[in-house]
Parts: sequence; C-alpha cells; structure tokens
Amino acid sequence: MRFRTTVELSGKSATGLPVPDDVVVAMDRGARFPVVVTINGYSYRSTVTPYRGKTMLPLSSENRAGAGVEAGQEIDVDIEHDDAPRTVDVPADLAAALSEPARATFDALSISRQRALVDPIEAAKTPETRTRRIAKAAEELGVG
Repeated sequence: MRFRTTVELSGKSATGLPVPDDVVVAMDRGARFPVVVTINGYSYRSTVTPYRGKTMLPLSSENRAGAGVEAGQEIDVDIEHDDAPRTVDVPADLAAALSEPARATFDALSISRQRALVDPIEAAKTPETRTRRIAKAAEELGVG
C-alpha cells in the first residue's frame, strides 16, 4: 500500500514516518503490525506502531541514508505485510558463553531486546571490546 508522508524529526536526530489512519485501517492488522517498508527503491523491515497519539514507522539514520531521505522531506512510502519470522543470529562466541538457562532466557526475549544484546557485540572493533560485551550480555541474562 502506498501513501505520501513527511519525514518527522523527533528530538535531535530520531525520525519517523506518520502513517495515515486510512492506511492502518486498510491494512487490517490492528494498531501495531510488522511491515516491509520501501522508500525510493530501498526496503527495510519495521513495525507500524502507535506513538504519541499518531501511528508511526521508525526511520533510523541507516535507513534514511539507504533511502536517500532526510527530516522534513515529503516522500512516497510503500508498505506491505511482513509475515516472515523475525530472528536474530546469535554469534557463536555469545552462544558458547551462555548456559542452558541463560540461552532459554535469551530465546524468550523480544526480537528487539535480542538485537539490543547482539548488535553491540557484532559492532565491536577489537577482540577485547567484543569479549567485554559478551560478558556483559551473559551477566544480563543471568550467567555471571
């Protein structure tokens, strides 16, 4: 489904895309649902979400750059239902650091919370930083 909207700035750098009410109704998935978003031929997975009295799609700096858009710009947005399972690949070194109960705790987390643990590990630039971040994640999951 295609709609036209303006990239909204919230705070210093966070941006989002207001989704018109008629689009939400037409998608017939309730107030919060997963979608594939396409802007200027660039696609990413996201979730339509109620936020501060509006229905919004988050638009990260990475996705803004990929789509070539910026805050304040009026754009065309295509969204389609995303029924594909959402998964997070657990790095082998993190998996090895987790006991069975800690891994079960990790697996029970929401996808966004799993990514909040895994992404900093994957982004580490040195082995020492990676090791430190794995230890922190393991501690948060009840290992250490």
